[in-house]
Amino acid sequence: MTQVAEQFAVSGTYMARVCALLNVPRPERGYWAKLAVGKAPAPEPLPEARPGDQLSWSNDGTGQAPPKPRQPPARRSEAPVRVSKTRSHALLLGAREHFDASRHVEDRGYLKPSKRLLVDITASKAGLDRALGFANDLFTALESVGHRVVLAPADEHLRRGDIDVREVRTKQQARYYYGTLWSPHRPTVVYIGSVAIGLSIVEMSEETLLRYVGGTYIREADYTPPKSSRFATDHSWTTTRELACGRLRLIAYCPYGRVSWATDWQETAQQSLRSLVPSIVRAIEDATTDLVGKLEEADRQAEIARQEWRAAEERRRKQEDRRCVEQSMRESQEHLVQIIGQWSHVTEVERFLAGVEARLSGLPAEERAPLMERLALARAFLGTQDPLDFFLSWKTPGERYQPIYPEHSP
Repeated sequence: MTQVAEQFAVSGTYMARVCALLNVPRPERGYWAKLAVGKAPAPEPLPEARPGDQLSWSNDGTGQAPPKPRQPPARRSEAPVRVSKTRSHALLLGAREHFDASRHVEDRGYLKPSKRLLVDITASKAGLDRALGFANDLFTALESVGHRVVLAPADEHLRRGDIDVREVRTKQQARYYYGTLWSPHRPTVVYIGSVAIGLSIVEMSEETLLRYVGGTYIREADYTPPKSSRFATDHSWTTTRELACGRLRLIAYCPYGRVSWATDWQETAQQSLRSLVPSIVRAIEDATTDLVGKLEEADRQAEIARQEWRAAEERRRKQEDRRCVEQSMRESQEHLVQIIGQWSHVTEVERFLAGVEARLSGLPAEERAPLMERLALARAFLGTQDPLDFFLSWKTPGERYQPIYPEHSP
């Protein structure tokens, strides 16, 4: 374990947690010593991957998981849907403590736990027991017919659907609804075959009449007016706000990015969601087949769009390559013309300096010496005047830009 961990620049204990995350068997303590004397047990085989198992890991978190097939079961299980009254689902173990330790919030009375790797439940303190109880019934019922309920694996990058907790929703209100409630780090999903369906349990909210009394809001139903007297004055007023109402809603949605699909069940004062668990399980199973068709069509459209993008990108690259070739030819030609002009100028300058030097040769020595120094200073000031230096600085079109596509070569 230590040697493998060194390859990924992590500690051995960290590597052990990665193996546990990926469900990879590890040698027991003392295995290597037993192996040295030929008494080691046979290696435990790698178990078959189950729906919802994480299959990949990278040290920097940027690794991309291999694509997983999305297929519903060949046929719906005929086993009866059973709700366990004695077993607590693994996702709910310890969840209550994290919800009870929520940060103080005034947003409609909903709990807001600090831990975000939790089951997807949005509820108030008063409604938490009912939400957890319904979640346990639903999760155990789904697993009783062979469907696995887990937190979405990190390598699949599944998204949580839009959650609206209002009990009464109008189309106009839905357009401008922005939730500010707690949301989990990863969605809770059930795998029907290899297809993930997102599950979110929320305690709905309703418009409630509140009264402002003594610096705080209380429900109008809990308000007791002061006794009537000529000295008593009631400095309070009422308003309406959305508050958790105690009734639950289950939202099942598509957690894959390319398909928008969701359905929900909500309880009323006359009917609890717990009584609808068997029918909810069968409805989710039936919806999966249609969802697979939508996902396949979305993948097909995405592939068409990807191919169109690649073709457009190839056309753009060809156009850019052709433009760069034409520009290199134009710049090379302009530079050559500039060098020819410089050559003519240098030839005239050199002829001038040579003429000055010829005239100086006929002067007396005492007059010629300072003028020769002046001529040397002029030559040094002008720098190199060799026309070949200018010609060697010229770059051909191929030296300026190397075409990507051979057909664009000049």
